[in-house]
Amino acid sequence: MKAVLLQGYGGVDQLSYRDVPQPEPQKGEVLVKVAATSINPVDWKLRRGDLQAVMPLHIPAILGRDVAGTVVALGPGTQGLRQGDRVMGLVNQSYAEFLVAKADILTRIPEGLEFEDAAALPLVTLTGAQLIEKGVRPQAGQTVLVTGAVGGVGRTAVFVAKKHGATVIAGVRASQMKAAEALGADRCIAIDEGGELGSLGKLDAIADTAGHDAIVRLLPYIRSGGVLATVVGKPQQADGKDFRVEEIWAQPDADQLRSLAEAVARKEFFIPISRRMKLSQIREAQTLGESGGSGKIVLVP
Repeated sequence: MKAVLLQGYGGVDQLSYRDVPQPEPQKGEVLVKVAATSINPVDWKLRRGDLQAVMPLHIPAILGRDVAGTVVALGPGTQGLRQGDRVMGLVNQSYAEFLVAKADILTRIPEGLEFEDAAALPLVTLTGAQLIEKGVRPQAGQTVLVTGAVGGVGRTAVFVAKKHGATVIAGVRASQMKAAEALGADRCIAIDEGGELGSLGKLDAIADTAGHDAIVRLLPYIRSGGVLATVVGKPQQADGKDFRVEEIWAQPDADQLRSLAEAVARKEFFIPISRRMKLSQIREAQTLGESGGSGKIVLVP
């Protein structure tokens, strides 16, 4: 089968599209024919070696966390899925024509979602949902500010926080204010340099997907006993403050992903797709993703 191999830590020149042995499903696993995957920031952070301390790779490695595809074979004793099922999930090694995954971390793709749309969802939607439900844990009526609210993780966090009855403020760059108005938040505010934060008031929680200087400016607005939940790491400036800090790393959760995918299928929220490219174009795709911009880059074998 064809797959993208990372030959060593570094730039996109370390990625090559080549033939590799096709994996075989073991007990409790399924073999999935990949219909689509997508680019996430963790992909290029792993490629560059930024995460060696917490997520070391065995080089050469196949990257990729999102998958949408079809079950083509089951390992011994595997239950819950059948050959021919259209599935999606948060997995490993999805930059390939085939992958194996535990059956219990995959969920069937809801009716109304095409493979490419489904492939954009797993990592960003699970991260955003777990940021709120495991990190913030909001109570109805509490005020939660979501930074980076127009990104995939941020959009999901806004949606899930609203589902829990929170008053949600979408924190974005000034240039993103118009896009933020369509998110369904109760209020939108520019949080980049020059943003007017004076009217913000005290926040019960911040769900941070952006980091950098924006979160440093926002820390004073968290009330005593409040929460900073983050997917981009605890800022040094939060040390010694009188609020709780929760660092979130997304974990596979088939039931949660199914619920989120069904909400997308019902058009309750959406994750934009900016580009659709071939897996063989991985160098160009990662370069585009790393350069910024909005919307997911979806790859098809």
